[in-house]
Amino acid sequence: MKIHFIAIGGSAMHNLAIALHLKGYRITGSDDEIFNPAKGRLEKYGLLPAAIGWNPDKITPDLDAVILGMHARIDNPELLRAKELGLTIYSYPEFLYEQSKNKTRVVVGGSHGKTTITAMIIHVLQFNHVECDYMVGAQLAGFEVMVKLSESAQLMIMEGDEYLTSPIDRRSKFHLYKPNVGIISGIAWDHINVFPTFDIYIDQFRIFAEMIDDTYIYCADDPVLKIMSEKIDTPFKIAYTVHPYVIRAGITYLKTETGEIPLQIFGKHNLANLNAARFACHAIGVTDEQFYAAIQSFKGASKRLELIGKSKETVVYKDFAHSPSKLKATIQAVREQYPDYHLIACMELHTFSSLSETFLKEYRNVMDDADTAMIFFEHKAVEHKKLPPITEEMVYNSFARRDLEIFNDSELLKTRLLEIKHQKSVFLLMSSGDFGGINLEDFATVLVEKQ
Repeated sequence: MKIHFIAIGGSAMHNLAIALHLKGYRITGSDDEIFNPAKGRLEKYGLLPAAIGWNPDKITPDLDAVILGMHARIDNPELLRAKELGLTIYSYPEFLYEQSKNKTRVVVGGSHGKTTITAMIIHVLQFNHVECDYMVGAQLAGFEVMVKLSESAQLMIMEGDEYLTSPIDRRSKFHLYKPNVGIISGIAWDHINVFPTFDIYIDQFRIFAEMIDDTYIYCADDPVLKIMSEKIDTPFKIAYTVHPYVIRAGITYLKTETGEIPLQIFGKHNLANLNAARFACHAIGVTDEQFYAAIQSFKGASKRLELIGKSKETVVYKDFAHSPSKLKATIQAVREQYPDYHLIACMELHTFSSLSETFLKEYRNVMDDADTAMIFFEHKAVEHKKLPPITEEMVYNSFARRDLEIFNDSELLKTRLLEIKHQKSVFLLMSSGDFGGINLEDFATVLVEKQ
């Protein structure tokens, strides 16, 4: 097949392009901006466009399909040309469904934890030599791509995102996957630019849950999700909570019927994620014995409580947390794992929701478990998203923490972090961005050396 990608440089799009290339498809693509790691990875496989920008001449009648990325606009010249020629146009989720409609589909949804749960299931299946196709929203250790599609696998494990499908399809992505086994890890209002009220946001998950045709797995610790789920009618419904555990000498152990199982991950939210993955694995034929044997070697998904620096008395983590629920859960996890350390939590307001004055109030008290709390945001990021200006006072009042430190300059932030001196310190750097251009791995090395 010959397929063209409009907006090939996206995180999901470039991974799908590589996956199809490895499958033997002929792939072309365009984009108006491509950054690393997508740029380097596309170049490695000979898929990097020769020139940046849109070129309608690339849209030819011999294309079997065009895949449209969310980054493209509705008036994209390549999209208009594809419509003019009457070509088959897929959104990213539409194409994934087409590739997996004859497989058993396990779809993981939720405002938080879905990447980790998806990654856990894939890890367990790979460990036990169970073939599966997959799509996950983060790079996994030992995996070349975030998407795998094959003819032989009978299972498809998919991360189900509630965000919009494409510029020409306003449905939530996970509404297109038609899951056999479906998980919802929790519901916490996000993406207010497309879901302006919490009720509208909740409704996306209700629609998803009602589509599940076999096993529905949900977190009973989430009161909003619990109420919604009690009204969902599916053949099998499983409510899960945090897996029993104990922490000793900085290591988290699962408490099981056959003894304690050591883990490389930690935090109550991850122990809940683990239980969701366990029940999903049950639904597709994996035993507890197989699950526990595999999960011991799971190190987590990229940017999810990822250890990037460590010395005898200093630890540095980076995390993707940006929404209020993710922020609170991540800070609590580190607090529990390092009770005797001074916890410095630094978070960047970077997403559309987090930079909106109307949404900022959702962050009230979420950083209270940190000893030192810092917020970074750039005024130019607010301007780029075409949002009304926010001020340091708005941020200060929203988080409701008297000693909150707020920064707009990345150099001043780095200077302040390097000033912090405690006998034992754990730094938690949380963002879906890069704190104004900071290389977190390099900076973690400096932090560890300076302590």
